[in-house]
Amino acid sequence: MALARILVVEDDEKLNHIVCLGLLNGGYQAIGCLNAKEALSRMEEMKFDLIISDIMMPGMDGFAFAEEVRAGDGRIPILFMTARDDMPSKQRGYRIGIDDYVVKPVEPDELLLRVGALLRRANIAAGKKLEAGNLVMDAEEHTAYVNGEELPLTVREFDILFKLLSFPKKTFTRSQLMEAFWDYDSSATSRTVDVYMAKLREKTAPCDGFDIVTVHGLGYKAVLR
Repeated sequence: MALARILVVEDDEKLNHIVCLGLLNGGYQAIGCLNAKEALSRMEEMKFDLIISDIMMPGMDGFAFAEEVRAGDGRIPILFMTARDDMPSKQRGYRIGIDDYVVKPVEPDELLLRVGALLRRANIAAGKKLEAGNLVMDAEEHTAYVNGEELPLTVREFDILFKLLSFPKKTFTRSQLMEAFWDYDSSATSRTVDVYMAKLREKTAPCDGFDIVTVHGLGYKAVLR
């Protein structure tokens, strides 16, 4: 089985080397870049399974870099590793579509735990079947079952729930959900998303493996029990 390949984007050359070495010792392939422009060039040359990026970098900062990545790839996990510990930075990052946020200095073992969790979520999302407690979802058949009985979900409800459960603990903003599951010319609003989430909570009440949680000021996430 091929080792996961991780792109490390960090302008501090010494820290970049330390992070890459820790990842290599943890059983991953690691390639370091000192700026976002170099990282984007590397991404054109080869496929990566996960990105670790600083925010404050010369030229293109981490926010702009993450936006550029998300414009071309909505699935690759992105982990911000930064000295910025303020809520506005975290909110902006999650709105762009990053998957995790860790504040420097970070313990090497914690970083490996976060990387492993993100890669597991990504692998689940790439699969066709998903299980959470007594709920089983089959993306190929577009069916969901609770304790063996079919759960009556609309196509959109199924897609939203599958997305949330594919990335447990990841917060999806209302705007991200609208862009993913409603047409751009749709009359849907953030209130429409709230209504769908209320319906999903009602329909999935018999499910014992997760909760759909409101993240105030951002959106929604699924939390496994």
